[in-house]
Amino acid sequence: MTTLIVTNRDGETREIEPIIGRTLMEVLRDNDYDELQAICGGNCSCATCHVYVSGAGAGTLPPISEDEDELLGSSSHRTDESRLSCQVKVTPDLNGMHVRIAPED
Repeated sequence: MTTLIVTNRDGETREIEPIIGRTLMEVLRDNDYDELQAICGGNCSCATCHVYVSGAGAGTLPPISEDEDELLGSSSHRTDESRLSCQVKVTPDLNGMHVRIAPED
């Protein structure tokens, strides 16, 4: 069983069981994290699905693509933990990863 620890913008944290193979954006929306706008629907053409990833599993993520890096560069809330959730495929390796939804730009 794979679990993710998710913190919303209000600071509330809970564990969710994601569907393997879906994007992190889809998993968050499926679990009622409505503050994650994801306006482009997962096409890597906006930054409204910005999250911070840390802890177990975060080190197994593939490197940020050039497009993702460029979009995150437009955020005033970017950190070393920033990722676009539409670009993160959920795998069993992410078990225990902490995901925090970034503030809205």
